[in-house]
Amino acid sequence: MPTIQILAIESSCDDTGASVFVNGQMRSNIVAGQDVHKEWGGVVPELASRAHHQHIVPVVDKALKVAKVDKKDINAVAFTRGPGLLGPLLVGNSFAKGFALANDIPLIEVNHMQAHVMAHFIEDPKPPFPFLCLTASGGHTQIILVEDYLNTKLIGQTRDDAAGEAFDKSAKVLGLGYPGGPLIDEWAQKGKPTFTFPEPKMPGYDFSFSGLKTAILYFIRDNTAKTPDFIEKNLADLCASIQERIVSILLNKIKKASKELNISDIAIAGGVSANSRFRAMLNEYGEKYNWSTYTPKNEFCTDNAAMIGITAHYKYLRKEFADLSITPSARLKI
Repeated sequence: MPTIQILAIESSCDDTGASVFVNGQMRSNIVAGQDVHKEWGGVVPELASRAHHQHIVPVVDKALKVAKVDKKDINAVAFTRGPGLLGPLLVGNSFAKGFALANDIPLIEVNHMQAHVMAHFIEDPKPPFPFLCLTASGGHTQIILVEDYLNTKLIGQTRDDAAGEAFDKSAKVLGLGYPGGPLIDEWAQKGKPTFTFPEPKMPGYDFSFSGLKTAILYFIRDNTAKTPDFIEKNLADLCASIQERIVSILLNKIKKASKELNISDIAIAGGVSANSRFRAMLNEYGEKYNWSTYTPKNEFCTDNAAMIGITAHYKYLRKEFADLSITPSARLKI
């Protein structure tokens, strides 16, 4: 079997990533973050696009050097087509097209959300088919039925805000920095979930976090009106309580899907899956309901090019190549 060497590019939001895969094995995974967004409390698309322009060549160069693969030996180049921010997506799309054209190699487009699911196949242990994957990030919250490497079915999703956004907006209300998810996780480990927040009643396997965000906002507003230093005195417990509710919403839906579809292999993916309480509660649910549970390494939960590379490997085997006329799609569906 001939050697398959793939260069993968990820640029959907504010992380510039490049990864090299050789015969389905990761040889490098380089990510350059962007600190510029912290002072704005969220990602500024134009600033993100400019930073991608600055980072993409050095990141790709380092990925090739770490992998010890010459660019002339790359058999295909993959990129994130969407979903994501259009400006950043255009940077990765344009670079990948130029690389493919210059080296006369195939171009492979990858769906970012599908890639989060495929992160489970970068390293062992790998879930067997079929399995359910709960993918939660700043922009998406989905339950996906995975029947094969590239055969997936969306069975549940958020109707409004995503779980990651609920973390970030709650952190902003509490006066914490950005990104808020890791900060809430850090503070929550010092406290207990002593406050109760509502769980949305959504049909099927769908989610909603807008009502929860509003409930948290009003709860903090009302209590700080009575006690000005309420947040300061209760920050750890507030973070633990908010985190507990977000995580329970996620796991209660996957529990429902597992029971009704009779699938006991359960995986989580996306940036929120790096949350320590989410991982711990998944294991608790696994023991209680006799699930086999799967969580990627933290480096494969947040946006990275390795998940693009492993997805591209299986698309290469099926010869699913893209035309050079392909354009990014900010609202690409799985």
